Amino acid sequence: MILRDRISAFLASSVVRNGILAVILFNAVLLGLETSAPAMAAAGPLILALDSACLAIFVAELALKLFAQRGAFFRSGWNIFDFLIVGIALVPAAHSFSVLRALRILRLLRVVSVAPALRRVVEGFIRAVPGMGSVFLLMGMIFYIGSVMATKLFGAAFPDWFGGLGASAYTLFQVMTLESWSMGIVRPVMAEFPYAWLFFVPFIIVTTFAVVNLLVGLIVNSMQDAHNQETDARTDVYRDEVLARLRAIEERLHDRRD
Repeated sequence: MILRDRISAFLASSVVRNGILAVILFNAVLLGLETSAPAMAAAGPLILALDSACLAIFVAELALKLFAQRGAFFRSGWNIFDFLIVGIALVPAAHSFSVLRALRILRLLRVVSVAPALRRVVEGFIRAVPGMGSVFLLMGMIFYIGSVMATKLFGAAFPDWFGGLGASAYTLFQVMTLESWSMGIVRPVMAEFPYAWLFFVPFIIVTTFAVVNLLVGLIVNSMQDAHNQETDARTDVYRDEVLARLRAIEERLHDRRD
């Protein structure tokens, strides 16, 4: 029990966390060098050996966590995330598994689990998912209505853009992202249908400026809530520590009086 506590404290120390973060970033650079033919020709064996060394460090870290936390290891979503990311790198590079080996660069995502600030961003995003579902449903309804209308209005004259629901939905998605929407799509359509702006301008206002900003607002609020909860948790821990110290001081004073 004492050994497990010492290992947990060791893994939670800032030195180990910063060291793991440095190894993750260094390993990401190595994986990038593996895609360079000149780099592999000049120092291929060294790059592969260093990559294996980084993987060994990750495996050793997970093994220590498993030993220290036992069953509690798999009750943490971040531990499971690290386990899967490292496990992908251990899959043999052969046949159909070669695709998984290409996913080794996902090890860089371990930065999220190591860095508290990035972890807070991801937690905020996850908290926003339920609210985002309602927004996506609203967006889907708007796109379906817009696609049906665009197909009926412009499909005959512009079959490549609005020839069917799928084509119309894709074109409207391009319009929503504001990628070549004016000169590339809307103005050619307006050359044939002068009043087409009555359709496109409200669509852009509703989707690009209203619904998309609503998504951003949901994510920002969720991140703020996650930050507040983390701050409250730290305050509770600090308060408990202060109260424990005050009780200890009170007991010492009581013992001296006796």
